[in-house]
Amino acid sequence: MQLQNAHSAARRASSIVNRHSQIKKPLSLRTALPIFRAVPERVISDVLSKPDPALEVTLRPSLFSEFTGQAKVKERLEITVAAARQRGEALDHILLSGPPGLGKTTLAHILAKAMGTNLKATSGPTIEKAADLAGLLTNLEEGDVLFIDEIHRLQKTIEEYLYPAMEDFKLDIIIDQGPNARSVRLNLPRFTLIGATTRSGLLTAPLLTRFPIRERLDYYQADQLQQIVLRSARLLGVEIEEKGAYEIARRSRGTPRIANNLLRRVRDYAQVKHEGRITPAIADRALALLEIDENGLEEMDKRILEAIIVKFGGGPVGVNSLAVAVGEEPDTLEEVYEPYLIMEGYLNRTPQGRMATELSYRKLGLKPGGAQPKLF
Repeated sequence: MQLQNAHSAARRASSIVNRHSQIKKPLSLRTALPIFRAVPERVISDVLSKPDPALEVTLRPSLFSEFTGQAKVKERLEITVAAARQRGEALDHILLSGPPGLGKTTLAHILAKAMGTNLKATSGPTIEKAADLAGLLTNLEEGDVLFIDEIHRLQKTIEEYLYPAMEDFKLDIIIDQGPNARSVRLNLPRFTLIGATTRSGLLTAPLLTRFPIRERLDYYQADQLQQIVLRSARLLGVEIEEKGAYEIARRSRGTPRIANNLLRRVRDYAQVKHEGRITPAIADRALALLEIDENGLEEMDKRILEAIIVKFGGGPVGVNSLAVAVGEEPDTLEEVYEPYLIMEGYLNRTPQGRMATELSYRKLGLKPGGAQPKLF
């Protein structure tokens, strides 16, 4: 009887929250991306910031056995799932971090399926007020997974409501304002919060420490991406040679999402120019047309390096000044372009700012020191 009363009270409180606060439904995480663009210089940033939802659903692995790469992360998560299922408990809360396009959303879906539960997905920026969060949490069922992408972009005032929800599975909501204000405590089902972030350093310590499981995804090797391209080609019905798949893989910046997108673009080129079969030569010509070189650098990468060298004397230069110089958003530079340029040795990030390396000068055919000609 007490349990029924508690559930009834929770439903009434949830109804009050919905009536008084006009809770928004979770928004889709993804927006459509056209296959072609008139100017190909921002292929990489478009793919990473606006992934194609239809493509992702079609090619997304649904089982751990289908997920390529991140071997240690995958093994640890498989053990976590097996242990939770044996105990009949919900998974502990999980934080997945790493550059965009490496499979954080995919792993969240795999984890939910492995646990036999539902996944409710949203993103940090779409949770604008406490009532939005309350609507999400009160609609969860026992064991469900709540996936919050870009969790580092949660407002701090909303983030604080997550603390008791994550620890005690309770939610305190203030109803109305002024003298009519009253607090309602909601009992939540035991759920799993999976947060995804490209910038874990922006998470507050109180939120970070409430994730017992924290995993970081790293860039993929070319041979791993080759296997992903071959699998995706089979699913898309594309005829491709192994070396053709490798040509795409090695230019994909260590990122599966980019590899899958480039596969589709090369497929279109092969369909029009070469009867549909992707060979190494066809892949090379298609990617050259997209202005993606043998190292995976596109036009914007080269503009970034050129700006640092030509306009700022090799650096150091701050990200805001650099963003203005190349006509890109500072966040896009930091999240999309810089990680790969740093990993490949083209860029150094110092406390004073970004600096071009000797490899950057060689890449652009320039010599360190002295005046530099404008290249692009």
